[in-house]
Amino acid sequence: MKALIFDEPNKLVVANVQSPSITEHEVMIRSTRVGICHSDYELLSGNYIIPISYPVTPGHEWVGEVVEVGKSVKGFAVGDRVVGECVINTPERIHHFGFSMDGADREFFAARPEWLHKLPDGVDDSKGALIEPFTCGYYAVLRNGGVDASQTVVVSGGGTIGLVSAAAAIGMGARVIVVDPVPLRREIAMKLGADATVDPTAGNPSEAIEEMTKGGADLVVEAAGHSASLTRVFDYARPEGCVSMVGINIGQSFPVELGKIQIKDLTVRGCIGSPGVWPAAIRFLEKTGIDLSPIQTHNFTIDDAKAAYDLGKQPDKAVKVTLEIA
Repeated sequence: MKALIFDEPNKLVVANVQSPSITEHEVMIRSTRVGICHSDYELLSGNYIIPISYPVTPGHEWVGEVVEVGKSVKGFAVGDRVVGECVINTPERIHHFGFSMDGADREFFAARPEWLHKLPDGVDDSKGALIEPFTCGYYAVLRNGGVDASQTVVVSGGGTIGLVSAAAAIGMGARVIVVDPVPLRREIAMKLGADATVDPTAGNPSEAIEEMTKGGADLVVEAAGHSASLTRVFDYARPEGCVSMVGINIGQSFPVELGKIQIKDLTVRGCIGSPGVWPAAIRFLEKTGIDLSPIQTHNFTIDDAKAAYDLGKQPDKAVKVTLEIA
């Protein structure tokens, strides 16, 4: 079968490898679509946040179909369309699927049923490949209690996680403003249903948010992880407002006026991953009918994985690049 392999840091290859087999406690998945995540680039560069070894097959944002079921597996059948969580408890250790163990960028792989969630009929494969990042954005909004139609949310950063955070808040009925310097990302935010966008390079974004909200947002989702965003998020929030920090910024330091947390009596929470929310997030997508397709800007076959990865590094041209595996 074909598999995308990071052979060593900065070396990406598509190779023919041995097809896997399953135990009686596993199911075989035919991988159909896999999204490329910013963290996949960190894995490729050799600078991921947990210890990793090469070679490794990436792919943690995936959708697939069950093609074989072990005799001891209950609750899954051949033909079920499924997605899977990334942080996996095994008897040996906690694994990160697609990082510390091989991921979904291959035609077939074995999986334990406890990792998996069935996709409803109303959620197609294209949307299914966005379930994993959507759960992260959904969790970022829920981390501070969720929002409703009476509230305003500012999302700082319009990459994939910022856009799915905006989609989650839109689905909950909130007024949503997305701050990002890239025109493509602002355009997609509006297609998702955002009420407004702000270009932070076109003036003072803090003043723009103050004017648009008349006092600040009820919830700010920091989804960029960049210093330009991180130094402003406390300005975007109203007094007694909330901030969810989901953008990743590890090992960097820069000045931030932390006194604003006290002066405004802000609630600030960090977010990592999407623990415990996958079933709810899938039901939410099904019931609200939110169309995430504008986020998925490009599709490539696995044979063109290198071109896909090259394009995905260009934020002015692409947001979510997806590989069609089989």
